[in-house]
Amino acid sequence: MISTETSRPGPPGVALVPHWQFSLAMFRLLLGAICSVLAFAATGDLARNSLGLWIVYTLYALAALRGRSLERRGYMLLSLLVDTIFFLICAALPLQYITGVSSLFYLFILMSAALLHTPREIFFVVLGTTLFLLVARPSENVVLSPGVLLSGTAVTVMALQRQALQDRLRAAARQSAMFRTEAEHAREAERQRIAHDFHDGPLQCFVGFQMRLQVLRKMMDRDAGKAVAELEEIQQLARDQGEEIRQFVRSMRPAEIDGAGLVPSIKNLVERFERESGIICTFVGSNTRVNPKADAATEILQIVREGLHNVQKHAQAKNVTVGVGRDEDTFELSLEDDGKGFAFAGAYSLDELDLLKRGPITIRSRVRNLRGEMLLDSEPGRRAALKIRIPI
Repeated sequence: MISTETSRPGPPGVALVPHWQFSLAMFRLLLGAICSVLAFAATGDLARNSLGLWIVYTLYALAALRGRSLERRGYMLLSLLVDTIFFLICAALPLQYITGVSSLFYLFILMSAALLHTPREIFFVVLGTTLFLLVARPSENVVLSPGVLLSGTAVTVMALQRQALQDRLRAAARQSAMFRTEAEHAREAERQRIAHDFHDGPLQCFVGFQMRLQVLRKMMDRDAGKAVAELEEIQQLARDQGEEIRQFVRSMRPAEIDGAGLVPSIKNLVERFERESGIICTFVGSNTRVNPKADAATEILQIVREGLHNVQKHAQAKNVTVGVGRDEDTFELSLEDDGKGFAFAGAYSLDELDLLKRGPITIRSRVRNLRGEMLLDSEPGRRAALKIRIPI
């Protein structure tokens, strides 16, 4: 059962019982007290001799009321068996008002079974109760047999529905945990990407800027003309640094898909990159029609942006080609530039890149999260090509 229910207040030192368990315990205590009174007032020896049993059952119900029931200790099946045995004793005894009391007793067992037990356990209880009433045939309780079957069937259906809901809740909880894990991995990968880019970009420029200022200070005392030239270079460096910081900030913004869809968004991104970077860009595949899920589309667009950012930052390329396509249920993406390539030569798959710890880290992580394939082909000093296939 779900343990988020509120509990009734209780005195110190007494275990708190959830409201529904408290209600069942009160029902059990009431039945025990009624049967004890009826047994005490009975005239037959058999009924009077059962008084001790009913007192014991009443004490058991009182202990359950104080949070010390068999259910709370984990003995669910034993608790159901005890209640069922006392119900059969009640149905078999020649007590006054026994039909009404037996009906209430059976109602209590069905309520408890529907809340706490499996459909198989309920089935065996209903079957055993029905066989007992048909074989023993207590004079006043034969009328219970049809009700036993009907109510038992209804409660079994309720138990099946409860079990199905619990299974769905457990599956939803597992899926939620998986999504939380994936989100945490994505956040960690993004933090690593930002830290890596900041270290290789703005931070290194600031360090270089500081060193140049130290050199400038010494030059001012020795050669004023060279110091002025150095100052102009530092000013240009500062302007370049400002532009790089702006690009760095833009790279941290989440990619957004416009209303036209993924492919037009990629095309717009490539055109904007060409205007801002001055690198000649070619886009291939404008007529491709794909409609991936929103999260996947955002990730694909982010891959393109990071790939172009890497080209501008590291490749020293003059031309870059971005291509998109579709092969049945697979989206194909390619980025190729004529820059200096990577420090290694050859074509490597995603698994090989992960094993060798080569290639763009964040792009590898995004492709893996999308359950895609990736091939990185590098010719140092000449070119680099990235080919990605993602199921849609």
